[in-house]
Amino acid sequence: MNNRRSFVVGIKSVKLSLKEKIFLKKFKPWGVILFSRNIKNILQTQKLTTEIRKIFKDKKYPILIDQEGGRINRLKNFISFDNLTSEFFGKKYKKNYSEFKFYYSLFIDKTSYLLNSIGVNINTSPVLDLRMKGCSNIIGDRSFSKDPKIVSKIGDFCINLFHKNGIGTVMKHIPGHGLAKVDSHFFTPIVKKNLKYLKKNDFIPFKNKKTFFAMTAHIIFYKIDKENTVTQSKKLIQIIRNKVGFKNILISDDLSMKSLKGNLEENTIKTFNAGCNIALHCNGNLKEMRIVGKNSPLINKFIIKKTSQFYKILS
Repeated sequence: MNNRRSFVVGIKSVKLSLKEKIFLKKFKPWGVILFSRNIKNILQTQKLTTEIRKIFKDKKYPILIDQEGGRINRLKNFISFDNLTSEFFGKKYKKNYSEFKFYYSLFIDKTSYLLNSIGVNINTSPVLDLRMKGCSNIIGDRSFSKDPKIVSKIGDFCINLFHKNGIGTVMKHIPGHGLAKVDSHFFTPIVKKNLKYLKKNDFIPFKNKKTFFAMTAHIIFYKIDKENTVTQSKKLIQIIRNKVGFKNILISDDLSMKSLKGNLEENTIKTFNAGCNIALHCNGNLKEMRIVGKNSPLINKFIIKKTSQFYKILS
């Protein structure tokens, strides 16, 4: 594990190209993330994940996916989760807790079964952002509720159940994306609430979570750091560590998103300098992947220790 680099990449298609194999052997990313473009059916995805793990000679090598349910469904080529949004479960939680517990447990059990079947061991879920009126729909029904306590409790439920099923979780987008008025895939959201407000609201769902991983928000919190998104802000990452209290592996959101200004090399370096442990790059563009790979350090003792702890929950 020691010779891996601190980044996660996507790949282009349903099987590894020769160039991708060479890339993975040379740059040795800490993990690989899959999208719908990589998933045709269960058997094909099994072959793909087995092939990736053979390169690293590691049966537990981290393979990630965004499988939230609702519109964020990377398994859509063979199963639909359209109605099973986080909003649906949040409403169910408020209306009838025992019914919520039954449905949500079933949902996570079935999701875990599918992920284990295709060889994925980390799900970038739960979304712990608050549902805010008048804000960008990029979060929208991906949020459980506008109530921080409800979001926090469902988050605990989600993380614990996935762990029991041998799947790691990545809570996102720390320390809260709900106030964003624009979509960070295309623009830079600027939030002007002060630290006191954020501590009482947006930060609450992320506290005391037993997940091994969290993903940063590409958002500027103007009253804390006028220049940098959370991903590239030393001040915000110190707040995540000290005020929110997250002590495990911090993964950036996708570095190819337009929220980040500057070129990819600068963005990769700034991400690590700010205090992120792992950089994420999703689009499968080999030229870009090489830039991220070259500018990502070897994994350190902290990442090795935390990865080993994560490996212990895997079946």
